[in-house]
Amino acid sequence: MNHTIRAGGVQFRVVPGDIEKNVQSAVHGIAGLADQGVKLAVLPELWACGFDNKNLAVHAEKTPDVLGTVRNEAVRHQMVIAGSLAEADDNGIYNTLYVMDADGTLAGRYRKTHLFTAMDEHRHFLSGDRWTVCDTSAGRLGLMICYDLRFPELCRTLVLNGADCVLVCAQWPAKRAEHWKVLLRARAIENQVFVIGVNSCGSGAGEILYGGHSRIVSPWGDVLAAADGEKEAAIFADLDKGEMQRFRTAIPCLAERRPDVYHIKVNS
Repeated sequence: MNHTIRAGGVQFRVVPGDIEKNVQSAVHGIAGLADQGVKLAVLPELWACGFDNKNLAVHAEKTPDVLGTVRNEAVRHQMVIAGSLAEADDNGIYNTLYVMDADGTLAGRYRKTHLFTAMDEHRHFLSGDRWTVCDTSAGRLGLMICYDLRFPELCRTLVLNGADCVLVCAQWPAKRAEHWKVLLRARAIENQVFVIGVNSCGSGAGEILYGGHSRIVSPWGDVLAAADGEKEAAIFADLDKGEMQRFRTAIPCLAERRPDVYHIKVNS
C-alpha cells in the first residue's frame, strides 16, 4: 500500500441471474467512486449472478466476459477492482474472488474456503484450499468471502503474510447484520489492519434479504465509512498505512504473539 490510498466499495442489490443488470450496477458504482479519486474498489460476493444456484454453470461460462468488462473499467479508471464471481473448472464451480489491477492484469484470485452449509453452499460450490494475499498497485491485499469472516484464523494468516488491507466480499443476510458489523471491527482490531467489507442489499434468491451495512474499518476499529442496510450506496475512505504502523508500534500485538503456547485441542 502506498502511504495513503483512497479505497471504496459498491453496495447494490445483486439480482439473481441477471448478469446484464448487475454489471450495469457495478460499472455505475465504480464510475462514481472514480469521480471521488478512489483507487481500490470492492464489489459484493457473486456480484454478477448472485446465488442463482441452478444456473451457476451457465453463469460461470460468462465469467471471462465479465472479467473483460472489469479489466476495461480498471484500466479506464486506473483502479484496482475486486469482487467474487462463479468460476468453473473440470471439477465443478467455485465462488472466486478476483482482483484486477489498475493496468488490467489479474493480480490474484481466491476461492472461498468456508462454504456456508446452513444455506447449502456445499451442494453447489467446491471449497477452495488455500489463502491469498496479492500484490497490487493499491498494496498487498488479503482476500476473504462472506462466511470466511467468522474464522479468525484465516484473517490472521493473511495479515501474518503481509496483507495491508483485508477485503471481504459478501452477501450477508440482514437478520445477522449485527454479527457482520461486529466481526468486521473485530478482525480489524485484533489484526491491526484495514478491513473493507462490502455486502449486497435488498432481496436475493429464495427471498433472502441481504443486510447492506458495508463498512471500511481502520486498524483502531474506527468505522471510516459506512452504508446503511437498505439502500444502494458507494462508500470510500482514505487508508493511511502510517496509522496502521503507529498502532502496531503502540500496542505490538502481532509482535508479542505466543504461538509456542497456542494449542488446538481436537475433541475425539
